[in-house]
Amino acid sequence: MAEVSATPIPAGQTGERTYADAITALNSFQSNFAALEALRKNPGYSNQKSLPEMIEWFRRAGYKPSDFNNLSILHVAGTKGKGSTCAFITSILRQYALSPSYKFPSKIGTYTSPHLKAVRERIQINGHPISETLFTKYFFELYDRLEESSQREGLGGLSDGTKPMYFRFLTMLAFHTYVREGCDTVILEVGVGGEHDSTNIIEAPTVTGITRLGIDHVALLGNTLGEIAWHKAGVFKTGSKGLSVQQEKEAMKTIRERVEEKKIDFEVVPVLKGVENIKLGLAGEFQKGNASLAVKMVEEHMRRCTGKDIGIGDGNVLPEEVKKGLETAVWKGRCQIITKEKEEWCIDGAHTKDSIMEAGKWFAGVDRSEYKNIVLLFNQQTRDAEQLAKDLHKILKHQLGGDIFTHVYFTTNRTYSDHTTKLDLISINISSEAVDTLKVQKKLAQTWPETGSKAEVHVMETIQETVEAIKKLEGKSQVLVTGSLHLVGGFLEVVEDGEEAAILPS
Repeated sequence: MAEVSATPIPAGQTGERTYADAITALNSFQSNFAALEALRKNPGYSNQKSLPEMIEWFRRAGYKPSDFNNLSILHVAGTKGKGSTCAFITSILRQYALSPSYKFPSKIGTYTSPHLKAVRERIQINGHPISETLFTKYFFELYDRLEESSQREGLGGLSDGTKPMYFRFLTMLAFHTYVREGCDTVILEVGVGGEHDSTNIIEAPTVTGITRLGIDHVALLGNTLGEIAWHKAGVFKTGSKGLSVQQEKEAMKTIRERVEEKKIDFEVVPVLKGVENIKLGLAGEFQKGNASLAVKMVEEHMRRCTGKDIGIGDGNVLPEEVKKGLETAVWKGRCQIITKEKEEWCIDGAHTKDSIMEAGKWFAGVDRSEYKNIVLLFNQQTRDAEQLAKDLHKILKHQLGGDIFTHVYFTTNRTYSDHTTKLDLISINISSEAVDTLKVQKKLAQTWPETGSKAEVHVMETIQETVEAIKKLEGKSQVLVTGSLHLVGGFLEVVEDGEEAAILPS
């Protein structure tokens, strides 16, 4: 199994274990930058070992994959829009839970990644992150099970040898939480790919869905749409219906080949007419495809779980529960606008070429007539940051007919001006040297003028310092915050004063 260093937390220790203790221990599960680089250079090994290792870790925790069948899982894969689709599904199902005609599901789990401000956001119940108390309780229950089984089987404790990597442990924690909390429906977002993803240990989902595909995670998934589609379609299971939004020809060909291989009932979901007529809770024209996929996944899930047809039909007219669910869904950090004092912050965690183009189209459509300063706040610490920034400038120039930015700020993802970072936001899987030397930010500042932009360019060390600098600009400012979900998470931590990133409104 993949090795990661450990921070010892003795099983059954006396004294209260806190949420901070849990997050500190969880962060020790992260792979460091060097380890991740080694994995990227040998993806075949990682892929082949992933699910067998995951099943073995679950065995040590006292679970087998079939134990999760009663969770009635909707499994969502894709490159773009997975989280948004999960948010729509959660919101619609919550309306059916409140409906006197259905009263199902009684308790809905939603597992997504990454988080923005708090790790707990990944593990939600009924549209809200689990509490610090519950997270701590179930974290140490699972940790102790693994510790005790490792000791019992002569493998050394977790602090002495190997343990699951960060995402695998969080996936295990989500399943453990949903079993212990008695969830009767779980919406499960794939982490990376599908075929070899940690979430793909499940055996009998009620329905599986694939959102729009694009080029991402090429080291693990391949660098063509066909290769990537093969991995994504790995979530399809014989006996469960599979759905997909319309894909490009190469991707759809591969998806259909996998459908034949697995002999599943399969349907391509167009944008439903009923969705076209709704003001969705999530902004962006592209969300109509995600919403339509969510509607069809809910339809199949309710049919499987309740035996009832909820009346979607051809999708021209949608039930009230569906409409309200689509209208009230929330997904922070994606096409989100926060207005405070003299700044309007337009936030989108786009971090691939396709998603940055969509973010640009969305921002181009936002009214900016009353703002003196149009500002870009950008970072991308691990991908091709310079090209991503250029792609953003290109789409905005195309949409608006010229350069709009007056100021551009390139910052690291470090949260606070004293160079500290909230425990939940600590990441050791990027090069600390690159962050310390502002390598990425200086390169961005050097290459940005190649776009033809005349904006003032600033290199900043922390998000908090950047926000304060923007607030000091003379006149009103409209700010696009984009390039990374990690940047967006740190930004929200600075400006939102502790508000949770929930799927449903309070």
